[in-house]
Amino acid sequence: MNRKVSSLFFAFLFVFMSSFAAAQHETEGEKVAEKVEHAEGDKPFNATKMIMEHIGDSNEWHLWTTKDENGEEHHTSFPLPVIIKDNAGWHTFLSRDIAHGHEHDGYTLHEGQVVSTKGIQKATLFALIGGKQKSSDVFFDMSITKNAASMLLSVIFMMAVFIGMARNYKKSQLPKGAGKLLEPVIVFIRDEVAIPNIGSVKYKRFMPYLLTAFFFIWFNNLFGLIPFFPGGSNLTGNIAITSVLAIITLLITVFSANKDYWKHIFMPPVPLLLYPIMIPIEIIGIFTKPFALMMRLFANITAGHIMILAIISLIFIFKSPFLGFASVPLALFVSVLELLVAALQAYIFTVLSALFIGIAVAEHDHDHAHNDDDSVGHDTMVA
Repeated sequence: MNRKVSSLFFAFLFVFMSSFAAAQHETEGEKVAEKVEHAEGDKPFNATKMIMEHIGDSNEWHLWTTKDENGEEHHTSFPLPVIIKDNAGWHTFLSRDIAHGHEHDGYTLHEGQVVSTKGIQKATLFALIGGKQKSSDVFFDMSITKNAASMLLSVIFMMAVFIGMARNYKKSQLPKGAGKLLEPVIVFIRDEVAIPNIGSVKYKRFMPYLLTAFFFIWFNNLFGLIPFFPGGSNLTGNIAITSVLAIITLLITVFSANKDYWKHIFMPPVPLLLYPIMIPIEIIGIFTKPFALMMRLFANITAGHIMILAIISLIFIFKSPFLGFASVPLALFVSVLELLVAALQAYIFTVLSALFIGIAVAEHDHDHAHNDDDSVGHDTMVA
């Protein structure tokens, strides 16, 4: 009976959250459609612009848009801190000071992004490294954007949940509160992910990272489906976030690797004539693995948001409310799938990270020696 009640509860929760997510995407479509029609007259609705604004980062957290009697739009947003460094020094203020065309200290907001009204370019990492920009001619934007704020909120949420669980376990070994839901997940990551891929001897060293990566990705995937503040950000669909996670996996793999791993890289078990071919391939493989982690998470999460928004955009592209009878249920169905994808992508990232770490720390010669000893002992007993 309890199992049936739990199943019904989670089914209701999934549908409820998906309905909100679909409503959010539809509201975003209506908001941008009205904005485009108001500004551009009879020009067609720009679905690409709407989608990119939704999945992109911004320096403000948009809440809602209202219209007065004259049809003028009024945007309500949660302001975020703007931190800028340029030749004139440091500039710190809230994004509301430069929103809606206002200017402050030579900066303003354009489509949610901080831009200079004096023509100064924003510094970018690759442009600085490539020499296309000089540090003296650009401004450095170190603002707390929507994605950064969402990440900080998710970290605070995770700390509150898991510190509370740790305190409960000090009093009793029986899980309470969130522990009843999360303990089976933690045991699953340990028994089905860490131990099979890393081994029963060395897995404990890497459990903190694997659990942190899994819950960080899972929680932020779910928060991205919440249609109201403080949810709705596309954090795990930001390639900067996924690249940092992949780089952390790479660093742990490289610095935990044993001599067997490096011997396989630089002295692969192939004829010497193939070394000039195999060694570069093995070295490239070190970096292609985290690259695959980065792109898989980024692409899958972003694709889900784009699919929902594209389906909703059909209503405004064809300007037919009747299309909503097909678009809205389809968007709702994709939103339900997104709840599954949220957990699945966190699981895949954790499994592959554990697999890459396990390959790096595996004791191939040691295991082989044990197998030889076991076979000799077995032959002796038979004899």
